[in-house]
Amino acid sequence: MKKLIAFTVISALLIGCGRSGDKGELVGVKGKKWNPEKPYGMTLVPGGAFIMGKSDDDLANIQDAPTKTVTVRSFYMDETEITNSEYREFVEWVKDSTMRVRLAILADEVGGGGTAGTSSGKGKGGKGKNSGSIADFAFNDQDPAKMTAYDKYMYENYYSVGTSDDPYAGRKLNKKVKLIKDTSKYPDAYYAEVMDTMYLPVAESFNGLRTIDVNKLKFRYSWMDIQAAAKAKVGKRSSFIKTEQIKVYPDTTVWIKDFAYSYNEPMHNDYLWHQAYSDYPVVGVNWHQAKAFCAWRTLKKNTYIKEKKKGDLTNSFRLPTEAEWEYSARGGLQSATFPWGGPYAKNDRGCFMANFKPNRGDYAADQALYTVEAKSYEPNGYNLYNMAGNVSEWTDSSYDAGAYEYVSSMNPSVGDLKNMRKVVRGGSWKDVAYFLQVGTRDFEYADTARSYIGFRTVQDYMGTITTGNGKGPKR
Repeated sequence: MKKLIAFTVISALLIGCGRSGDKGELVGVKGKKWNPEKPYGMTLVPGGAFIMGKSDDDLANIQDAPTKTVTVRSFYMDETEITNSEYREFVEWVKDSTMRVRLAILADEVGGGGTAGTSSGKGKGGKGKNSGSIADFAFNDQDPAKMTAYDKYMYENYYSVGTSDDPYAGRKLNKKVKLIKDTSKYPDAYYAEVMDTMYLPVAESFNGLRTIDVNKLKFRYSWMDIQAAAKAKVGKRSSFIKTEQIKVYPDTTVWIKDFAYSYNEPMHNDYLWHQAYSDYPVVGVNWHQAKAFCAWRTLKKNTYIKEKKKGDLTNSFRLPTEAEWEYSARGGLQSATFPWGGPYAKNDRGCFMANFKPNRGDYAADQALYTVEAKSYEPNGYNLYNMAGNVSEWTDSSYDAGAYEYVSSMNPSVGDLKNMRKVVRGGSWKDVAYFLQVGTRDFEYADTARSYIGFRTVQDYMGTITTGNGKGPKR
């Protein structure tokens, strides 16, 4: 009884002195003031209701898009398709990280860790300089004396032992020291050995150039299957965490494979990497690679936020659902045929409104033979460019011809992981006008890359916002 009384008194004291300024009232947990930040290169698409489906007669008689009124929430969307320049940043990041991981592992194996310049990136030449060995690129957790208490605990209990499929999981890379690309400046033989593994064998090189082995460029990320977790009655959280490892390099051979008896070698050789095409939409990317890009973009932003202590982490970037894509493509116009209205693909001056194939065998009538720069033609009502034509775009949704009959009217989506037919929308530079219509549905298999399919990303908007159907709460 005495113990109970003592516990009650202590509890009362703790409660009484926990919040002296709230006067005993329920005031809630106070946090930092939060304001939404518009991601760079994106535009806000205000949520609302719209009539999804074919606006005109279904000339192809596919009957997979009957009209249906649905509502979508607000989200940000890329103003343009993801460009070659933007995707190259992803490829370069993966290449850089792969090299650093391999250097760190070899440094660990040969006992190179813990020497001067290893932990802090400060070699003989100062910050960011090399001290002359592979030790400069050892894992950043080689010196326990320079760890925080938390990092030391995590290293001793988790990172030092890794996981069953990755013994180096969680180890921190030293990114303060620049990679050495000039072969004449390689610091030692160990460094040269690692760099050599990143390139194709000498026997496979030509014109005196050695080429990066793109099969080595893999991005690994994890995600949680929320849908499966919500439906499951029992099961550990870890059972629903999925790990993907994706080869990120686009398939540049699509320019050859997509067109038999056609000369497109210049596009195969130059389109992805030449600066002339930097602002053109990336192609040759399959659905899995597009998803990996979204995960990397989220990681890139959140890494910056954590390093700069900028507050809450950002929402995940992702592919749009089919309904989100159609809603944003319409640009606020109800029952329009094209993003600009319609029903024609030309304006009142006789100029084409998008990049597509206007006539049989004539790809150039719209002033473009292949793709055009991502910010070409006039944007739609939501300031989105090329929602029709240029390249078709991956969505997150799986294709089912009867989907419109059973999907929810609130944020409809078909997220069937077993269905490898993924919806692509918008038509492309090689398509006729029918595929440019905002209500036309099409699909491609998730592991397939094409010279006419690209993508753009979206991010969920947090909080209330004016909807596309009228005024809402002010912020």
